[in-house]
Amino acid sequence: MNNERVYKMKFSIVYPLYIKKAERKGRTKEEVDTVIKWLTGYDEQGLRSQIDKEADFETFFAEAPQINPNAPKITGVICGIRVENIEDPLMQKIRWLDKLVDELAKGKAMEKVLRQ
Repeated sequence: MNNERVYKMKFSIVYPLYIKKAERKGRTKEEVDTVIKWLTGYDEQGLRSQIDKEADFETFFAEAPQINPNAPKITGVICGIRVENIEDPLMQKIRWLDKLVDELAKGKAMEKVLRQ
């Protein structure tokens, strides 16, 4: 897939898909928000602002207050690619988020998802 196309995807379009994926597996919107906030450093207002202004992934991560220092501990395969081997920093952040939501949806305990 063309990375530029992914970067320009609106976070506000993907966000409800993350929630839907988690809720299908018995998780909650609040848990998805917790994972997003943990990774990006956004607070509730900051996250809502990004959604309301329809930020693309590039802007969403560029404006993130602080990527969690434990984010490099996110490992494993998402979309057939090992997230720890992704060289493009922005694509790695996007895939980290995908991986966290995926782990949440698979029923992993929140403290394990958040690498605590």
